[in-house]
Amino acid sequence: MALWQGESRRKPTGGRRVPSAGKRKFEIGREKQYTKIGEESLRQYRRSGGNVKIGVLVAEYANVVDKKSGVVKRAKILSVKANPADPNYVQRNILNKGATIKTDIGDAVITSRPGQSGAISAILLA
Repeated sequence: MALWQGESRRKPTGGRRVPSAGKRKFEIGREKQYTKIGEESLRQYRRSGGNVKIGVLVAEYANVVDKKSGVVKRAKILSVKANPADPNYVQRNILNKGATIKTDIGDAVITSRPGQSGAISAILLA
């Protein structure tokens, strides 16, 4: 079933609103695809105008920036240590923006949106 992100047929007061237009294709949303740890897997989504958005479904490596030296390294993701979005994401090893991950070069915080940008970028914690 498609997720529809258009205007509701009800007013905030609960009264009925008669829409002047029906549902439109650009109002359709998509199911959440959580990014997990494992062998890398990407997915392409068609966007408006025929553009393509790439989402990460499964990731093994992250591009980690060391702010002290200014060097970017490709680090292997070992596990998720903390996630302010949802504590359950830590148990399920789900990667999203703001999650603290344990890598082979140290702990880092994810700064990109893996399901939207197609890559995982992170900043090394001191």
